[in-house]
Amino acid sequence: MAARHGTTTTGREPGPTGPDGDLAAAVVAAHGALRAGRPLVACLTNEVVVQVTANALLAAGASPAMPRHPVEAAQLAGLSGGLLVNLGTVDDVQEDAAGRAVGAAAAAHVPWVLDPVAVGVLDHRTAIARDLVRRAPTAVRGNASEVMALAGVGAGGRGTDTTHGVDDAAAAAADLASTSGAVVAVSGKVDLVVAPDGRSLRVTGGSALGTRVTGFGCALGGVVAAYLATTPPEGDPLVAVAAAHAHVSAAAGRAAEGARGPGSFAVAWLDELDAVTAEDVAALVRPGAAA
Repeated sequence: MAARHGTTTTGREPGPTGPDGDLAAAVVAAHGALRAGRPLVACLTNEVVVQVTANALLAAGASPAMPRHPVEAAQLAGLSGGLLVNLGTVDDVQEDAAGRAVGAAAAAHVPWVLDPVAVGVLDHRTAIARDLVRRAPTAVRGNASEVMALAGVGAGGRGTDTTHGVDDAAAAAADLASTSGAVVAVSGKVDLVVAPDGRSLRVTGGSALGTRVTGFGCALGGVVAAYLATTPPEGDPLVAVAAAHAHVSAAAGRAAEGARGPGSFAVAWLDELDAVTAEDVAALVRPGAAA
């Protein structure tokens, strides 16, 4: 876990999601911090979704930077509030850039997010992802098959599509969180977010149309990095990651109400990322590992 968050990986920490805390208030505060902070987020992401991710971050309330050159990626990672490493179209340049950027982020105590796209399906990216997860990401987010493969208990999905449900990955997510020190988020009909100390949150809402739009999940990784960027040292990364998922999910649910299909949904989703309120976000987050 990045040092700036001050979270240990053993024991049950008191905090906003504990018995004496107010989960809704913590989520509202996380949303407010994002909107007030407008953090710079460096995104090493795949070439298919660069524009989608940048636009989603702008709409959600952050400022995106999309470095490509390894030297610039490292410099931006150290200067940014948060970093996303997405392995969707990994090549030699991105592999080098990711390694350098993660090193710079660690040195500057910048939180970073690993999105292990299609891990388990292709051997080379799986090896890269497993190396990166040993370098203490603040959060890991993916679908159920990706999380299971990264934890070493599955062979991956069908390309970028999952072949498992969220609850199939619950044990793997908990194990991966415990061993890596990262908050692990599993996306699905009801998202599961697990902290290294065993606490968990669920995020409801969303729309199946999100699975028919390129870059929806990849953009979510950037929004997670943005929420982590504005989490104070004494804050709770578990809440930040869940709030990011709920922000994207709330926007998707609202966008789907008037959408005629994937195209109109994609446009409306950007509008709703800007329009959703803190209360909209908080309404979708609840405690517990059960679906």
